[in-house]
Amino acid sequence: MPGIFINGEPVDTGEHRTVLQVALANGFYVPHFCWHPELSIVGNCRVCLVEQEGRGVGIACNMPVYEGLSIQTDSEPVRVQRKAMLEFILLNHPVDCGICDKAGECTLQDYHYTYNGETARSHDPKLRSTKFFPLSERIILDNERCILCSRCVRFTREISKSNVLGMEQRGDSMLVRPVEDRTLDDDPYSDNVIDICPVGALLSCSFQYQARVWYLEPTPSVCPGCARGCTVNLWHRKPEWRLNALDRRENTRILRVTPLENPRVNGPWICNKGRDLGALIDRPRADRALLKGRRVSTKEAIDAARELILEAKSAVALVSSWGSNEELRAFRNALGDTFTCFVKSDSEPAENEVVEDDLLIRADKNPNTRGAQSLFGTDAPKFAEDTDLILIWGEGVDFGSLPRGVTVLFLGYWLLPENGHAEVFIPISVQTERRGHYTNFEGVVSAFEPCQPRPDGVIDAETLFPLLAAPPGSPA
Repeated sequence: MPGIFINGEPVDTGEHRTVLQVALANGFYVPHFCWHPELSIVGNCRVCLVEQEGRGVGIACNMPVYEGLSIQTDSEPVRVQRKAMLEFILLNHPVDCGICDKAGECTLQDYHYTYNGETARSHDPKLRSTKFFPLSERIILDNERCILCSRCVRFTREISKSNVLGMEQRGDSMLVRPVEDRTLDDDPYSDNVIDICPVGALLSCSFQYQARVWYLEPTPSVCPGCARGCTVNLWHRKPEWRLNALDRRENTRILRVTPLENPRVNGPWICNKGRDLGALIDRPRADRALLKGRRVSTKEAIDAARELILEAKSAVALVSSWGSNEELRAFRNALGDTFTCFVKSDSEPAENEVVEDDLLIRADKNPNTRGAQSLFGTDAPKFAEDTDLILIWGEGVDFGSLPRGVTVLFLGYWLLPENGHAEVFIPISVQTERRGHYTNFEGVVSAFEPCQPRPDGVIDAETLFPLLAAPPGSPA
């Protein structure tokens, strides 16, 4: 581990091999556009400039470290050249921050303010280019904002391996374009290019013009789309920026989902299915308990469920693989001896969905199968001839496949026809309304936090299970 000097301070390089990596790791910020820690080095933005003692100014992303190297990150020669590079990059940029969805997160905006901050000297008209070019049904490209950093191209070649994007033409006519007749729809990880784009060139169709980023705040969570359990941020409106005149549901709606970097699970990436978690959660909610299809209070439903459990001679529970570790333990402690328990799959691969790959996507489309099976075993669900009560927790069960005449106690989340077919239906909270933990297929435990209010009439499963185990007549 060679020792080098940055701005006169000695630092150890550790395992890092370039000046930019060492500087960032030791708290010396160097601006950069094209460099990304997970992608190859190309050195084409020329903004990560530093001054090497005795050798002048060069780019830090491709500058190797060696013993005794002395670097200045903000010397006068560096400031002059950095300002010139930013002026060049902004020469044809539309500077339309007022309508750009990247405003507030744009590194070009930040660097211009920090390192340049002057109006352009050029009086020539800016070069016009393609606006809102559709790269897929999910992503559009504004070539006037593109600074040709090539992060998106390298992502499809090095990370997702779809090889969908490339550069065509040369010089000031160069454009990012799909290869041949393909689109980014062919890449199940395509939305990551929106995150890594340092400017507002790549835009999400679903998020475009929805909200300014400074109106939003992220809540850490876990993607329930498969057994990988990627950690994510769920973006929703800050309380201080709540809307009063429009639909109040906009104040709690999940507006976008982005990766929450986790080296043990998903690194800095997630798949497109994880991006659509907001649409999954925004399905019509069940918020009223039912008794034989008739609306009742939660207390009445719990009392009726207690009676069913007490009277049952052979009760089976189909345990949710979407339940949190806390909910699963609560069920085992309260009802594990009352029911014969089997872990079921709440979700199966959808039509045309990528079932599994070598990057992140797992064939098991449930977030906590391992956590559930560690408590209730791995046997497939089965029913004895005398089974007279089945507790169904969560989705994934075809009621038509259940034994004829069996009594069903259903704990669910959404407005579904099955709710009214159960003897008792009790609505329980979804992941975004409570906190908890999932255990992924490798045994890594990740936490999620609430970001939406629990509707009136809905109860947490962790609270419900001890109530169901209490004697009839106990407070509910």
